[in-house]
Amino acid sequence: MKRYSWIFGGLLLLASCTGDFKDINTDLSGVTDEDLQIDYNEHGIRLGIIQQGIYFNYDYGKGKNWPFQLTQNLNADMFSGYMHDGKPLNGGSHNSDYNLQDGWNSAMWGHTYSYIFPQIYQSENATRDKHSGFFGITKILKVEVMHRVTDYYGSIVYTHFADPDAEYAPDTQEAVYKEFFCELDTAVTVLTDYVESNPEAAEFSRFDILMDGKYTSWIKFANSLRMRLAMRIALADKEKSRSEFLKAFNNEYGVLEAENELVAVSTQSGYTNPLGELNLVWNETYMSAPMESIMNGYEDPRKAVYFATCQDKAYTGQYRGIRQGTCFSHTSYLGLSKLQTTQKTDAILMTAAEVWFLRAEAALRDWTSENAGTCYERGVTASLRQHGISQTADYLNSDKLAADFVDTYDTENNIKARCTVSPKWIETADRDTKLEKIMTQKWLAMFPEGCEAWAEQRRTGYPRLFPVRFNHSKDGCVDTEIMIRRLNFPGGLQTENPEQYRALVNALGGDDNAGTRLWWDTGTNW
Repeated sequence: MKRYSWIFGGLLLLASCTGDFKDINTDLSGVTDEDLQIDYNEHGIRLGIIQQGIYFNYDYGKGKNWPFQLTQNLNADMFSGYMHDGKPLNGGSHNSDYNLQDGWNSAMWGHTYSYIFPQIYQSENATRDKHSGFFGITKILKVEVMHRVTDYYGSIVYTHFADPDAEYAPDTQEAVYKEFFCELDTAVTVLTDYVESNPEAAEFSRFDILMDGKYTSWIKFANSLRMRLAMRIALADKEKSRSEFLKAFNNEYGVLEAENELVAVSTQSGYTNPLGELNLVWNETYMSAPMESIMNGYEDPRKAVYFATCQDKAYTGQYRGIRQGTCFSHTSYLGLSKLQTTQKTDAILMTAAEVWFLRAEAALRDWTSENAGTCYERGVTASLRQHGISQTADYLNSDKLAADFVDTYDTENNIKARCTVSPKWIETADRDTKLEKIMTQKWLAMFPEGCEAWAEQRRTGYPRLFPVRFNHSKDGCVDTEIMIRRLNFPGGLQTENPEQYRALVNALGGDDNAGTRLWWDTGTNW
């Protein structure tokens, strides 16, 4: 990582933020009461912080970009099979080979609870009785922020946040998900009522950096998010999953559908994409081996949109990546394919393509009367066109398969292709093959949003990623083929707040290690 003093400063900050939940409930964002008293600023500034805090790049006076690297890039972005750092961090052994670094993996917990959740809590209290439009948006953002946290760790403090009388009791992941659906119920209800009573209302538009400022668009987002979370629990609670999906599917305001409908943190109002900084300035984000295998094998036209060709003259014009878990201690990969993401690239959180793939899976599960193949092709088409690729027929009819991975430096890292499906939909295929096609294309379409990609890959096992070559997980807690399932709770909790830590582990329902499956991670697809 670049600028190690920032990292160490961040680790000291996180150590102070994760040990005692009473401290975590203290808002550290730096927003003053005076800032909040002008022209809806009381609501809008808080919501701006929350929106930036999803794809973390909120500047709280300690520097930008490194918090994102810790909260997402050095875990979810890599574990999802999207990308890998080209530098030999920590001597070559770290998260990549499951030698998990607590200072990295505590970041999602520490930053969210110290800077973002307090703003959510205050926004709920400030808008509940004063402005139902802002209140509904707060609820949607609350779910979007916190589902990423529970999908990292499992049990979290949610319903008892800022509740000392309940001793900040954690919730099981099952309870958290049920509360998510209740939060979305509230959001859709209050926004629907507000829109019907105030059809021309647009107070939030100048604060909106995720969508187009319209309350109706936020209802679409809420419905789409409900679909995402409903599908996540498809095997953990089948009936709840189906009913929640259909609630969104049948809502009159609809879901994201057109290729230009997406949810992304806009860079038009001063936000800069931290992944772009890591990519272009720090030179620390590169194509992964699974991306190379699948996109090269498919001759995927999005390849040139997502990645740059190699700078290494030996591989001019090629797209080459790095395999996770090889413990390399050299810099020979720095000439391989970096991302195309810049500081000005909007940070995508959800797309219409993802929603079409959710609908394809729902149809495959016989939850709706839609045709799975039609929804699948709509998803592929939406993704291609989102990236300016209008010619889709050849790709949709392609029988091409993933390519074997050949390492550019060490032949011991070579591995046969694991992905077994082509882009072409085959109506007569068995349902496992169809699900693998849906999930592989969904994974490609969601790039570079590693949090959601990692969660869905864990849920279904698709796409089939390469296992780590070296597995240095503590006590062998992570199975090499099953791969990492979660992040440990912050280490500071064990020493500074052991009661809180024990409560979290009890709610987790398993050992606090990276091999423990989350509640929705059942290990089966049907």
